[in-house]
Amino acid sequence: MLFREDFLAGLRKGKLSTTFRRWIQPRVKPGTRMRTPIGVVEVLSVEPIMEIEVTSTDAVNAGYTDKSELMKDLGSIADGQLYRIRLKYGGEDPRVQLRKDADLSDEDFEAIKKKLKGYEREGQWTRKVLKLIEKNEAVLAEKLAGKMGLEKYPFKRRVRQLKELGLTESLDIGYRLSPRGKAYLKRLG
Repeated sequence: MLFREDFLAGLRKGKLSTTFRRWIQPRVKPGTRMRTPIGVVEVLSVEPIMEIEVTSTDAVNAGYTDKSELMKDLGSIADGQLYRIRLKYGGEDPRVQLRKDADLSDEDFEAIKKKLKGYEREGQWTRKVLKLIEKNEAVLAEKLAGKMGLEKYPFKRRVRQLKELGLTESLDIGYRLSPRGKAYLKRLG
């Protein structure tokens, strides 16, 4: 799910708690945890609702001044069932702390190594990508992908896998190795 920046800011402060979507079928379920620019957002409930059931309080909790403003915004999307989704701020993205952790134990190192080996069904690429990012910080993904003979999106998918382990971090343009990623590469030799 995509959220407006002002909505996320309100959610983080605890001022907003509800969003609405029109879907053919729900795309999230209670308990879903999503990473967003503010951290983790957790889905508390997903409820099919008729427009007549939407209250002024719902609209305010979704960041609108009133129900008519909310309905006008939703009016541009005609297909599907209307859902009221209750949300809460679930805390910082756990990858932020993970990527700062450069003090790798033997167990940490081996766990990362094992996980990366599992990613390499398509050939050995993890070390190449880490080295490429190390030498090309803040370079467009498309340019990095070209250096590996890949299209942009398959390359970005690989970098996201590394990011999940706290080894890389995204910049406004391109990527850089995290302290954890630098420590892993150094230890790898």
